[in-house]
Formats: sequence, C-alpha cells, structure tokens
Amino acid sequence: MKPELSIILPVRNEEKAIASCIKKIKKVLKDNYISAEIIVSDSSSDSSPEIAKKLKVKLIKHDKEGYGNAYLSAFPHALGKYIFMADADGTYDFSEIPRFLKELKKGNDFVIGDRFKGSMEKNSMPLHHKYLGNPILSFILRFLFRAKINDVHCGMRAVKKSSLEKLNLRTTGMEFASEMIIQAIKHKLKIKELPINYSRRIGESKLKSFADGWRHLRFMLLYSPLFLFLLPGAILSILGLLTLIIFYSTNPLILGRQFYVHPIFASSLILIIGYQLMIFALFAKSYALVHLGERSKLIESLHKSITIEKVALPSLFLIIIGLAIFISTLIKWVSSGFGELNEVKSSVLALTLIILGLQTFFSSFMLSILGIKHKD
Repeated sequence: MKPELSIILPVRNEEKAIASCIKKIKKVLKDNYISAEIIVSDSSSDSSPEIAKKLKVKLIKHDKEGYGNAYLSAFPHALGKYIFMADADGTYDFSEIPRFLKELKKGNDFVIGDRFKGSMEKNSMPLHHKYLGNPILSFILRFLFRAKINDVHCGMRAVKKSSLEKLNLRTTGMEFASEMIIQAIKHKLKIKELPINYSRRIGESKLKSFADGWRHLRFMLLYSPLFLFLLPGAILSILGLLTLIIFYSTNPLILGRQFYVHPIFASSLILIIGYQLMIFALFAKSYALVHLGERSKLIESLHKSITIEKVALPSLFLIIIGLAIFISTLIKWVSSGFGELNEVKSSVLALTLIILGLQTFFSSFMLSILGIKHKD
C-alpha cells in the first residue's frame, strides 16, 4: 500500500541532529495517524547514512553536493501523493507536518512556512541573514515575479506530487529554493504560506552567505530577462539614439561648454549596447518559451513573425545606408584631392548603422536556432 505522504530530508553531515529529527517525525506521524514514508537524501561523509539505516528509513545515497541535488535525487523515489520537505538540522518543528498536510488536502498545491511571522529562537538566524539577506532577496523575488510570499527561502515546504511534476525543476544548488517558488508562480499553483517556529540548528551550517545569496539573485535575474535585459536595453537604446541625433545634427552647448565630435562616439556605443541587450531579452524569452514550457502571447507572436526572411530586408537596408554614407565620404575625399576631410560624424553614423544591421540579421539566425524543438 502506497503511503499518503513522503517526507524528504536533505542530509549532508548531520550526524548530530538526524536521529532526533527522524524520531520526532515518527512520533508526529504515529500520533496523527498519518501514512507516510521518510526519505533521507544523503551526500554525507560522516555517520549520517548509518544512523538513517538503523532507524529504518528509506536512504537515497547520491553523494552529490548541493541542496537542489538532494531533492532532485529523492523526488523519483517518493511514493506519496503529497511531499513534505524540511532540513534535518533541528531548525524546523516537525509537529507542523499535519498542518501542512491539511492545507494540501484543502486544495492548495504548494505550502511554505514563514519563519518571520512565527517564533524565532534567539541566534537561530545570523543577523545579516535576518535583516539583510532574506528580506532583500524575498523582496526582489516578490517584485520580479509578483509573488505574495514573505519568506521565500524557508526550507519547510509541502507540495502535491502531481503539482511538483509540472514544475520541471533543474537547479542543483541553494537557488533550488527560489526556482521552486518561481515555477510554482509561473504554473499558477495555489500557494499557501503558514507561520512556523524556527530554532537554532544543531551542528555546523553549510550555508555560504555571499555565494548562496548570489546564486539566488543570479537565478532570479536569469528568469526575469525583462528586468535584466529589456528595460536597461530600452533605456540605453533610447538614450543613445536621441543623443546620436542631437550630436550628429548640432554642436550643443551644455553647462557652458561647446560639444563637437567626441560625444557622438559615446552615443553610438550606448545605442549599440542597448540594442544588443534588447536582443538578449528576446533570446532569453524565446528559449524559455520553446525549451522551458513558459507561455507568453507577445513572445509567441514575435517568435513567429521574426523570421530570417522578414528580417533580411530591414537589416540589408541599414547596411546599405551605412555603406552609402561611407562611399559618399570616400567620394568627397577623392574629390578634394585626398586632403583634410572633416567627416567624423558621418563615419560614426555609418559604422553604427552597419553594426545595427549586422546585429539584426545574425540575431534572426540565433532566434531560429533557439526555436528548434528537441524531441523527447
């Protein structure tokens, strides 16, 4: 008979805490008449796996470093309809298991704890995590993905197995915690947050504050190309285009100083960088659409309309105009007897147009490559 609930504990050198955690879980299950299995997903070099074997729980020995790896190795072995997740370091109160299970049975797809709204034992969380790291990263995730979750890095979670299978989770490190929430939001899962208590850990922490924090931030930005690429790219493109027009057509007086040729180089650079960032945004969204199963009506329509054939003509138009300006400048130079020629602005404009044309043309090939779907 299959268990109703699978409890997964990611374990890496937790010999001081694992026994008490497993015993507490077994007591909670017995007292609440819950049919469940306990899975220890282990990558330890200490006696943690031997302790797990003695306590007769399901042991998955994968020996892969990383928080995400621990869960990804265990998920295929979970038999329960529901999955409960928590660290085996003594920080979480396993008496919360029935409450999490109850919320899933009510119809929620994903339940996560909120340590900040519960009781937090003194020194259970480093001050820089409590007042800087967690609040800032949680705010960024809420802002980027419109999440209504206060504590996005809480390790106590529960999810319906049928809902988990939709998420296609991939990351192997600490960013797995953020990926699960982001994917849950993107797949429109019904999410519930519960206040929980949090205690001081038993044994040494495996967290690397800066490195793990950066992994979370990097992952969120990569999953939000609108803020990473599109908005900065659009701002730089508009700024570069406007200043290019101004410095090409006039020699403006700014703060009492006359500007002539040199600012147009900066304008050209800003425009090219901005345009490339916007193309990167399109690459990222196209990849997510084709290979990660995301949905976006705008990107889908753009992906269908931006073909190599359709892009070739405007790209060629920009390149021809740029070459025409260069040729015109060359003719003037020859006509003047190869003398002094003041055509720097025209040369910068021509170079900019050619680069933009080439960027557009070859980017259409890249989009076509990203649009190739692989057979399962």
